[in-house]
Amino acid sequence: MGKKLPRDDIESMSYGVRKPLSMPPPPSYYPPPPKPWFPFLVPLIFVADIALFVFTLYENNCPATTGGNRCLFYPELDRYSFQPFSENPLLGPSIMTLKRYGALDREAVVERGEGWRLLTCMWLHAGVIHLLANMISLLFIGVRLEQEFGYLRIGCLYVLSGFGGSLLSCLSINPAETTISVGASGALFGLLGALLSELITNWTIYSNKCAAMMSLILIIALNLAVGFIPHVDNSAHIGGFLSGFLLGFILLIRPQFGYVNPKYIPAGCDVKRKSKHQCYQYFLLLVALILLIFGYASGLSRLYKTGPQILEANIF
Repeated sequence: MGKKLPRDDIESMSYGVRKPLSMPPPPSYYPPPPKPWFPFLVPLIFVADIALFVFTLYENNCPATTGGNRCLFYPELDRYSFQPFSENPLLGPSIMTLKRYGALDREAVVERGEGWRLLTCMWLHAGVIHLLANMISLLFIGVRLEQEFGYLRIGCLYVLSGFGGSLLSCLSINPAETTISVGASGALFGLLGALLSELITNWTIYSNKCAAMMSLILIIALNLAVGFIPHVDNSAHIGGFLSGFLLGFILLIRPQFGYVNPKYIPAGCDVKRKSKHQCYQYFLLLVALILLIFGYASGLSRLYKTGPQILEANIF
């Protein structure tokens, strides 16, 4: 009897080639999940705000200017002690110190041309209570946004929203009253507004859309309601929110659901490709850009055409 050949050898002899034992898997063209950005800008803003608050307390030097017997937490805090409750109920420096280092003062902005106060006021805080409330909100909202969209877009969103809040705050000051404004609230409300517009413009990529929308609207409404407390600058909140809402359509646009970057599709793979963005996303971006430019331009025009006003700051 002759020796029996293995099955593989018989197939090889019949066809001249060895057949593969199994078919290769189909090529994968799905992109890898996006890597979150490392958040460093928001923590840097957090540290800067605290450092500037400590600096204003140092420069305020309540014992030397007001008298140690009237300063709060003196002598424990020495020159870092707070102004009396009658002057500043938020545990912080005096109004004159805040004005000296960049608080929003309409007289200074309009009459003395100190437009830089529209930006510097968002880095100052009236007191410990004010600072803590804003910094908690900054970390809670800002870190998540920076991880998703990166430092450049969130940095532009933060600064431009703060500018919008300062602009509306300055416009809303009653010439018969005396007011200064400080704080990052306008910029923080801009982040909230951007969260809402980001949900709208990137609607196709979210699940549980209605639940997310209702939760976000409730959070925004509760925060805006805080603006009706006395001595709270709700104009800055509204201006920052509107600016951030429009900026979200411009800066936080994402590819539509199902879009795959061509670099992740292997050559020769016949795949039905979607456009990166939908038409409504481009439409919202264009409308938001027009409204934002018009709003900033008309606000600045109105501010510098109101004529000189004589103001004396005595409330926040």
